[in-house]
Amino acid sequence: MEGKKSKPRALLVFGAPCSGKTLFSEKFSRKFELAYFNLDDLKAQQRLTRKNILLIVELLARTKKDLIFEGGVGTEKERTEIRNILRAASYEPTLIWIQTDLSTIRLRMKMRHRSISVAREKYDEAVATLEAPTDVEKPLILSGKHTFDTQTKHVLAGLASPEQK
Repeated sequence: MEGKKSKPRALLVFGAPCSGKTLFSEKFSRKFELAYFNLDDLKAQQRLTRKNILLIVELLARTKKDLIFEGGVGTEKERTEIRNILRAASYEPTLIWIQTDLSTIRLRMKMRHRSISVAREKYDEAVATLEAPTDVEKPLILSGKHTFDTQTKHVLAGLASPEQK
């Protein structure tokens, strides 16, 4: 994220619940001093519509600052909408798909919700609409079980790759 660059970057982080999205996004934003926004939390806490979220993304893109967004990009349509807004504002958007095995997700969900039934319900609700990225979207794929340092090295290498431009 450092050094010379012609366009601001926006990282769009998504994956299943408890895959490690928030931990990665928050640590990465602190390490590289990026503005971080959890679009799913923002939508829920402020009772915003999708149209409101897209307007917020558009306003943030006017800052020309490097940004990291978590959530709000669970479907290909949502990812396309946000990437189009960012590209129109001269950003280089990069998708980061965080994957974690189901047994780890179940354990993390159980710990978070302290109830197997609530964890199962929340998981089923979240993954019902989640769409894996297509090859055309060229996502960077991270393991939610790797260390933050390993994830960071992978992301920086991916951002430097000509395929991501």
